[in-house]
Amino acid sequence: MRRQRRLVWAAVAMVMASLCIAALTGLFHSGIGVGWRNHLVAWRLIACCIGAVGVIFLGLAYHRLAGTVASIARQLSGDPAGLMDLQAIERAAQAVQTRLREGQEALRTLETELTDLRIRSQLADRQKQHTEAIIYSLRDAVVVVDEADRLLMANAAAARLFGFDPEQARHKPLAESINPGHEDFVQLIQSSRQSATEATRREMQFARPEGPHTFDTIVSCVFERNQVSGVVAVLHDITREKEVSQMKNDFVSHVSHELKTPLASITAYSEMLADGEADDEQTRKEFYEIIQTQAQRLNRLIEDILNVSRIESGLIKVQKEPVSLTILIEQQMQMIRGFAEEKKITVVGQNPIVYDQVLADKDMISQVIVNLLSNAVKYTPPGGTVRIKTEVNETEEVVRVTVTDTGVGIPADEVAHVFDKFYRVRANNKQASGTGLGLNLVKQIVEKVHDGRVFVTSEVGVGSTFGFELPLAAAELAGTAR
Repeated sequence: MRRQRRLVWAAVAMVMASLCIAALTGLFHSGIGVGWRNHLVAWRLIACCIGAVGVIFLGLAYHRLAGTVASIARQLSGDPAGLMDLQAIERAAQAVQTRLREGQEALRTLETELTDLRIRSQLADRQKQHTEAIIYSLRDAVVVVDEADRLLMANAAAARLFGFDPEQARHKPLAESINPGHEDFVQLIQSSRQSATEATRREMQFARPEGPHTFDTIVSCVFERNQVSGVVAVLHDITREKEVSQMKNDFVSHVSHELKTPLASITAYSEMLADGEADDEQTRKEFYEIIQTQAQRLNRLIEDILNVSRIESGLIKVQKEPVSLTILIEQQMQMIRGFAEEKKITVVGQNPIVYDQVLADKDMISQVIVNLLSNAVKYTPPGGTVRIKTEVNETEEVVRVTVTDTGVGIPADEVAHVFDKFYRVRANNKQASGTGLGLNLVKQIVEKVHDGRVFVTSEVGVGSTFGFELPLAAAELAGTAR
């Protein structure tokens, strides 16, 4: 094809050259001599020859081009005779068009599938991000490792517990990432993966800065094609739950013990009276007094337990009104003086303060004052003194009540626990009997019901000072109004 194009261009050039020569000879024909005319005739003859040769070459070129086209037509038609089968060409064209349409349909189908895959990928990424966000927001510690115990994921709670950076520790062996002292946890994950158990549950204890914590640990294997592809561990801190459970057990144990003591006395003396062992009136009177005393003790214990439970559960009824603490103290001192005189203990009060009113439940605060006074009298030896005093701090807008005794005192390591439920100072158990609920009830009434504060200072052999603070009524009413 390239050679034929060259022949065509050569023939065209020769024809153009002949035409140019003929034109030039025409221009010179009118203004030149006879000699020159003879030369022009020669040039015209040459131009004609060149033009004839160019026409011949052009004809040959087009002939060859026609032969090439015919050859192509024969190849398309497959006709050895050289005849073009137009129907075959049409069928071929239709087949090509059909193939093109099928290709277009296939392309559209592929584009649709690609769009679906892109959407599914985006949804999968969103679900993954959502799942990771849930895991990272959990308060429980979550650790995920692969089949080779390399860390894949860990949330902030796990990072704090085991002391590592989740991003830096990712894809590294778990045993190399966590702080020393957690080998039991690593062994639990390894044994669960090796045994291919679906779920393993165990309580584990880990050291924390604030003290040992207990975790309910659940380790589950992740299966893919019936083979373990990873392990997920979830650790739930049950330290507080264990403490509450232990407190409930201690509460039941203490209550049972405290209830049994007066009940045993009441039962024993009642049986002796029923059996006629009290022959004279004086003995029967003593038995009656013992039964009455133990019944009163039992009643106080039950009331204290019920009051503490009501306050802790928020079910107690509170009727607050402006009351003078000095007047309440004077009333309760009249009740306690008889008990103090029996032990030859002096109870000292003070002159009334005019502006010491607080917004409080009168009965509850009276019980607080009685408990503090009776507690001071119980642990003060004969000949001692119990002094109660009220102070008004207008700067802090509180009223402070203190009860100071000259009693046996409390060891320094036990002072912080005297307001705990059922707690009794071990060194003073023989000094006086009690349930261990009186001071706890004081704390509950002052702090939970009246938003106040209790405090204590003590020195062994010198005495103790118990007290509480309550907001002034004017300040509390002003705060409520705002």
